[in-house]
Amino acid sequence: MKNTISAKELLLKLDNEDNLVIIDCRFDLIDRDYGIKAYKKGHIKGSFLLDIDKDLSSSVQKHGGKNPLQDPSILKEKLEKMGIDNNTIVVIYDDGDLNGACRLFFQIKHLGIDNVVVLDGGIASFTHHGGTLEEKINIPNSTSKKINMKINNNLIASMDYVKSKLYNPDTIIIDCRENRRYQGIIEPAYSKAGHIPSAKNYYFKDLLKDNFKDGSFKDISFLRSFFLELENYKEVILYCGSGVSACVNSLVLRELGIEHKVYIGSFSDWISYDSNSIKTGEE
Repeated sequence: MKNTISAKELLLKLDNEDNLVIIDCRFDLIDRDYGIKAYKKGHIKGSFLLDIDKDLSSSVQKHGGKNPLQDPSILKEKLEKMGIDNNTIVVIYDDGDLNGACRLFFQIKHLGIDNVVVLDGGIASFTHHGGTLEEKINIPNSTSKKINMKINNNLIASMDYVKSKLYNPDTIIIDCRENRRYQGIIEPAYSKAGHIPSAKNYYFKDLLKDNFKDGSFKDISFLRSFFLELENYKEVILYCGSGVSACVNSLVLRELGIEHKVYIGSFSDWISYDSNSIKTGEE
């Protein structure tokens, strides 16, 4: 997969590539301090930490969802301090479930930076293949790198845009959460349960192996067949709870060459509007 790198490939690059920056983006939906705690316990040597709540998201408002996109200029500055420019090879990793890594991947692509990959299998695969960890806290302090931003807002769908596409026969809206949340049977994070009307359920974890030691993603033939129905639509819109796990589906669709948009505000933004209806059960 061209948008990922294996642990074996990364280990080779660590010895032979100077223009390489590694970013730790571990994340947990419930324990919001998990990323920094995991980083302090051990991380890939030389890697920097970016926290989804503190670094990749702007402040939470009445609308916009739980993890609204960070201001691109702020993210740009954070990346530049890590020594990143448009020619740098950027490798992003997490525990292997790819939530955090794919969210940052999406945001870097939104900035218009092409040379970025996700570590397939995350830190679990890295250590399984002999990679060693360090506990040293790496502080970004570069002053020489500059990024030329080319913002690509075609990657993003707003709430109003999604609303205009409900039950449009040419558009498929995809809910990337687990089926029980999609159906409204459970809702661990928000005050309302269910899904955006007309949405279909394609759970992001169905794309992943049970064990991440030899990579996270299932083989490409499975992924292609999993999304085969999308050939029947002219437009694809992805969402989840707060615009994080939908980015896992987004990376796979990018790999398959399927154009799409991500509704970053997702369900947490949708339910912030009292006028927006919610469906339960299957559609």
